[in-house]
Order: sequence, then C-alpha cells, then structure tokens
Amino acid sequence: MKSLEMKPIGTVVGGRTEPIDDQWSGTAIIRLNPDFPLDVVQGLEEFSHLLVVWHFHLASPDDVALHARSPRNNPQWPSTGTFAHRNHRRPNQLAQSFPRLLKVDGLDLHVEDLDAVDGSPIYDLAPYFQEMGPRGEVREPVWPREMLANYWADS
Repeated sequence: MKSLEMKPIGTVVGGRTEPIDDQWSGTAIIRLNPDFPLDVVQGLEEFSHLLVVWHFHLASPDDVALHARSPRNNPQWPSTGTFAHRNHRRPNQLAQSFPRLLKVDGLDLHVEDLDAVDGSPIYDLAPYFQEMGPRGEVREPVWPREMLANYWADS
C-alpha cells in the first residue's frame, strides 16, 4: 500500500482553544496558505457550507485506539470499533467538519460551527454540495444522538 504525504493548505485561526467534547459555538477563520493565488477561492462565497478535513494536532499518536470501546467511556453506550467513532483515536487522527461559510476575505475564510481548535492544520476543503450528500434514509443507532445532545452550544 502506498502512503500519502500531505501538507496543510491552511490553519484555523481563532475560535476555541481547547478540544472539549461539547458546547461548540462561535466563529473562526480558516487561513489558507499565503502562497496560494486568490483564484483558489473564486466562487466559494456562493456556498453556505464547507467540507473541511483537518488534523487533531493536539492529540498524541499514542492515543490511537484500534479496538472496540464505549463512546466517551460511558458503559451505557455499546462497545464499538475505532471506525464507528468520530474522535481523535483514529489511525491518521483526521476529522471532517461542515462549517457554515460566513465570508471570504482574500485567503481568509470566516466560518461558524467549525469543531476544530485554534492552530488546527487544514488538509483539504471543498464546498458542500447537497447533491453529493447521503442518498436514501440515514440510519444510526441511538447512542450518537444521546452523546451529542449538547455538542453545539445552542442545542
């Protein structure tokens, strides 16, 4: 298997400084690489949301957990495998978020509801296309809804 070398395309500036589980809110800036031409964001302001791939840069590689465990160590929730979770204990410690795009200012993308922290490296982003979202009925067990009931501050 061939490995992939990636370099960040930008960094999160502002917003939250600590990766606490719940009560996410507020705004931040995704500051793109200053070497990029302004053309890279042309047309982006027409979209309401982005798909952002970022790195859990504050997590330790020693914290990867390749086994089943209860989400947030809560025994009330079933033991599930690494890829049934969306936390930093994944092999590459990458995450995806879908923040609201508020404004494009040069290579600064002002966003809301980005659940990455100040300093998080951004590895990719794209506009969210509704037509490329899930098709058909979305199904999930009960525990994610219970676990994430207070994920967003205005929940």
